[in-house]
Amino acid sequence: MKKKVLEVNDLRINFKTYAGVVQAVRGVSFELYEGETLAIVGESGSGKSVTSNALMKLIPQPPGIYAGGEINFNGRNIIPLSEKEMMKVRGNDISMIFQDPMTALNPTMRIGAQITEVLLKHKKVTNKDEAKKRAVELLDQVGIPFPEKRYKAYPHELSGGMRQRVVIAIALAADPKLLIADEPTTALDVTIQAQILELMKELQKKSNTSIIFITHDLGVVANVADRVAVMYAGQIVEYGTVEDIFYNPQHPYTWGLLGSMPDLNNSTDELLMAIPGSPPNLIDPPKGDAFAPRNEFAMKIDFEMEPPMFKVSDTHYAKTWLLHPDAPKMPVPEAVARRIKGYQQEGM
Repeated sequence: MKKKVLEVNDLRINFKTYAGVVQAVRGVSFELYEGETLAIVGESGSGKSVTSNALMKLIPQPPGIYAGGEINFNGRNIIPLSEKEMMKVRGNDISMIFQDPMTALNPTMRIGAQITEVLLKHKKVTNKDEAKKRAVELLDQVGIPFPEKRYKAYPHELSGGMRQRVVIAIALAADPKLLIADEPTTALDVTIQAQILELMKELQKKSNTSIIFITHDLGVVANVADRVAVMYAGQIVEYGTVEDIFYNPQHPYTWGLLGSMPDLNNSTDELLMAIPGSPPNLIDPPKGDAFAPRNEFAMKIDFEMEPPMFKVSDTHYAKTWLLHPDAPKMPVPEAVARRIKGYQQEGM
């Protein structure tokens, strides 16, 4: 049986603002096992990046507040840890790949120095020649050509794809047990994006690292993740294996995300779904189901009472009143049915 690396229970993160308290994360729970990839998917403002930053205790306090819940990493709740204690966890045990490699890298330092800094600090490598050798190996490992030459380069001398590979090399330098990738391919073109995703899969196989992959694009995770958590308005609204989410989606929000994705294998003109409206203001979260105002399938109860997390199967859960035994059976929208059929034909 695989070892449980991370267990998040009822996590709540608030932010104090002049306008009021923003309830950015509202009772999020999930778990992650050794060598597994969990994708957290949702629109901007859904709470996914706040969740990922909370896992490393990077939420500034104030204005941020850990309002409730636990983040158990390797069996220890890290929320009560001091900043000094957390500095030992970050880098050593948990590393992060940020969205924009240019802001993640120090523009005044050579690439090699930024990697060796991690090795000297976290891996307790005392010999600088040994650190350089390992840094060059890491650059080679992440697919950077002429690694010894790139070791001496500055960030601005590399392309966006190369810079992101360097960021991955830095994140892997301390052999972390958990790697958090926050929209790691958003700033890259489609070809480079595919290469980076493939690289992460290969590196995970070699190191057995657990990965949390944050993205707004459900299509990106199809061939990367083992399980998917769909977030909306600070909550997980659907949770399951990749097959559960792509072959048997249950929440109308998940339908919207799937239906808005073009089918690149379909040459016919197809109409895509659009999710109307915008996410709610989390200073004053709506009563009932937060997605109800944007949900064409919403029932009266959706505006009155928040749905529980219904069990679809042993691996699949969804937070929607449509799963209540007394709810009318709604057909999956045509655009979503097309995408499901496409994924099944592709054998995803």
